[in-house]
Amino acid sequence: MRLTVLGATGGVGRHLVGHALADGHQVVAAVRDPARLPLRHERLTVVRTDALDPASLKPVVEGADAVLSGIGANGRSDPLKPASTSARAVVAAMTEVGVRRILTVSAAPLNRTGAGQSVLAGRILSPLLRAFLRDVYTDLEAMERVLRASGLDWTAVRPPRLTDGPGRGHYRRSVDSGPPTSSVSRSDVARAMLDLVAAPETFGHTVGVSA
Repeated sequence: MRLTVLGATGGVGRHLVGHALADGHQVVAAVRDPARLPLRHERLTVVRTDALDPASLKPVVEGADAVLSGIGANGRSDPLKPASTSARAVVAAMTEVGVRRILTVSAAPLNRTGAGQSVLAGRILSPLLRAFLRDVYTDLEAMERVLRASGLDWTAVRPPRLTDGPGRGHYRRSVDSGPPTSSVSRSDVARAMLDLVAAPETFGHTVGVSA
């Protein structure tokens, strides 16, 4: 497949690129600064792109079988609201060029029902996180609303706390439900996103992913 990766220099994005190449895909990495992605590969094209601008995104998503975005919660308030702003931009670009499949990184605390989570996580930890990092989660919720209204074949992956440890190469997943454990590596989140590209049962759904 031909895959476009947004946020390819970020924590999840780098793993998306690496796993996709290892799987044999053609990869277009959309980045603000190509120098931050020194990886070279015959099936990798690195393109300087403004992920918040539909016109800049149009040429990098055109012809893609799927778009995978590693742009998500960054742990701090950002006036640019990168998750929702990039979602609006890429949805506009994809709609214009006729690309339908998109997967994004969201976050487990957006599971307000608590389904699939422990009482501690669903009723105490998630509300505390939403309150403490209100701007981050407001941005992610806006991103998910953009996806739901897009008419595209979208999936929002909702991991719990992200770690930088080595990936296990496997993970738990639950459609429209929270992850049952409290952490997962960025590598395994990327692995899950790639596995879900061709999973039509996840189109139009959120997916909890955890170790």
